[in-house]
Amino acid sequence: MDKLTGSVTRITYVNPDNGYTVLRLNPDKKHIPGLSRDGLVTVVGNLPTISPGEHLKLEGHWGEHSEYGTQFTVEICRQSLPSSLAGIKRYLGSELIKGIGPELAERIVDHFEKQTLEVIENQSERLSEVPGIGAKRSKMIRGAWEEQKEIKEIMLFLHSHGVSTNLAVRIYKTYGDKSLQIVREDPYQLEQDIHGIGFKTADGIAQNLGLPSDHPSRIEAGVIYSLNDMVNNGHVYVPRNLLIQQSVQLLETEQKMIAAALDRLAANGRIRADQVPIKEGNELLARTVPESTPSATNNLRVVYLTPFHYAEKGSAKILKTLAQQLPSRLSDIPPAFAEKDASLDKQKIDLSPQQRSAVLTALSHPVSVLTGGPGTGKTTCLKHLISILDTQHKRYALASPTGRAAKRLAQATDRPASTIHRLLGYSPLKGFKHDAKKPLPIDILVVDEASMLDLLLTYNLLKALEAGTHLLLVGDVDQLPSVGAGNVLRDVIDSGIAPITRLESIFRQAADSDIITNAHLINQGQMPQFIQEEGQNSDFYLFPSEDARQAADWILDLVSKRIPREFGFDPTKDIQVLSPLYRGPAGVNTLNQHLQQTLNPKSEENPDRQLMGALFRVKDKVMQIQNNYSKNVFNGDIGIIREINSFEHTLTVDFDGSPVEYEWNEADELVLAYAVSIHKAQGAEFPVVILPLVTQHYIMLQRNLFYTAITRAQKLCVLAGNRRAISIAVRNNKVAQRFSALYWRLGTN
Repeated sequence: MDKLTGSVTRITYVNPDNGYTVLRLNPDKKHIPGLSRDGLVTVVGNLPTISPGEHLKLEGHWGEHSEYGTQFTVEICRQSLPSSLAGIKRYLGSELIKGIGPELAERIVDHFEKQTLEVIENQSERLSEVPGIGAKRSKMIRGAWEEQKEIKEIMLFLHSHGVSTNLAVRIYKTYGDKSLQIVREDPYQLEQDIHGIGFKTADGIAQNLGLPSDHPSRIEAGVIYSLNDMVNNGHVYVPRNLLIQQSVQLLETEQKMIAAALDRLAANGRIRADQVPIKEGNELLARTVPESTPSATNNLRVVYLTPFHYAEKGSAKILKTLAQQLPSRLSDIPPAFAEKDASLDKQKIDLSPQQRSAVLTALSHPVSVLTGGPGTGKTTCLKHLISILDTQHKRYALASPTGRAAKRLAQATDRPASTIHRLLGYSPLKGFKHDAKKPLPIDILVVDEASMLDLLLTYNLLKALEAGTHLLLVGDVDQLPSVGAGNVLRDVIDSGIAPITRLESIFRQAADSDIITNAHLINQGQMPQFIQEEGQNSDFYLFPSEDARQAADWILDLVSKRIPREFGFDPTKDIQVLSPLYRGPAGVNTLNQHLQQTLNPKSEENPDRQLMGALFRVKDKVMQIQNNYSKNVFNGDIGIIREINSFEHTLTVDFDGSPVEYEWNEADELVLAYAVSIHKAQGAEFPVVILPLVTQHYIMLQRNLFYTAITRAQKLCVLAGNRRAISIAVRNNKVAQRFSALYWRLGTN
């Protein structure tokens, strides 16, 4: 192989998912191929984290790129700290070390000269000799220097085993200075503990470390991975035969090895085996497990991850106890209050018979369900119910699964509402404050957007309700099910354990909205109606697009020009693009890149930074993608980046007036949010929704997905697509079925 040595001048590009790097190198020898006019050469390859100023010893091959000319492709890379003053300044000023920017790096190197790195390494207290550096900053710089050393060592090791820079940072963030020990001793632990590291990545590390392919820990890790994969798709359990099939395919091993691993996992409590009946009409079972013939008892052998088995059985037990508890804490409210309430007369609100029945049911039955589409009056029912509870001095709580849904509930009812986690007093270290030992001090709990309830959250909520407390589940059962495992609202409805009120009449004010009218048409399997005459007013439009690229072009024009000009909506604050898919020209990922370039282009006023696989820029619209209770931000919260601080290695995001600070290594909790998936938009509403809907999205063209998307729009909904794709979505009423037995457990004695 060819050899090349020199100092890094600048990093041109880094892909953190695979470590592919393009950099400009100042070579030690000047008579070499590919030397440009500025005396630099281009180096490319999958590299560990490199910083400007570092000295590299490279082995690889010279080659010609059709567009970029002569390049050196690296096979082997050895790093060393810079020795020249210019190199040290460039290295320290590259924003690698928290607390040191280019200006401070210049002052430090001017003071200590070639001893600079030695001073930071072994005599960091001397940094206070430099004007502007006190004891506190000296300590911070020393800590950041040690952390970078640890990360570099870990990255060098992991990179040699095919782990990307992005994931290496997550590993260090999780395990700290124990990272190398854990990776070497049990690489499969990574798959359990770190979001973004799957079984295949952990397995690749294990194989490189020489772990045999039939090692018990590998087989067990593969089985757990297969189970988790199904859970991530919404399933609570997996048929045993299907789990064995998938594990055999993943691990390329024999069935008897999987069966033995299942026995071991059951013995140590990580999984639970059970038998459940095959639900009549469940096409999923028939399609995925055709060889699993029901036994004489019509039962099927299934496997649960242990927490989900406890949660399903526990939820069923508590719900049955709640539903049967009469008299209850609301039994002393006279039924007449549901029929007539003075506060409604003052507000000139006239409830329909269906709405009055819903309120009476919530007061007279300990567990009940209120469902219905947009504009059918669910909120009016809640206002009436709350008025009665206030009059009767009853204690109640209003909650929703997400922060955005809770905020909407509070605004609609003019009463405090919170997320379920906040209601239960959750903290990362102590868990839930309210549980069976310390139940919620309320007489009735109202859960809005109940279609978003997953099984584990439901179980923790139910544990905090004492017998005699009422539970009212409010939601639109025709929307998408929860992102997490389970199908709680539909299972409760199907079980027959509680009375169901389904509101169907659209009220006059709502009927004036084409968004609401079309939502109900779609839900009934009918095509939505679009304006036929030019100049006719509407809040529901179609911009014809034959393919995804044309739809994407329309979206860029609609967001940046047409809608702000015609309707006055702010393109970042008011307009939300929702897409059925992440990939493709009209997918979430590509749309975010193009919308970022269009709405918030690079400028001196808006500095940016490549962090954890994404380019973030000041004024970018971003979304939190996991719950972070210490920061008080939650999955689905949307904010705006206000500051990127290269000196402190932080970025600050404004969530509805609340600034939240992130360390750079926490940026994997954020994604661009000019466009988001329809699933991520559950429980939220936006002034304007734009939705690409083309035949290339065929796999995701489903009625409930389409219905959920357009019901997120408050004032304007615009489709960029074609009638054929819309027709496919409207006709496809096959709701994605999930493996769940809560409905059965609720119906058994």
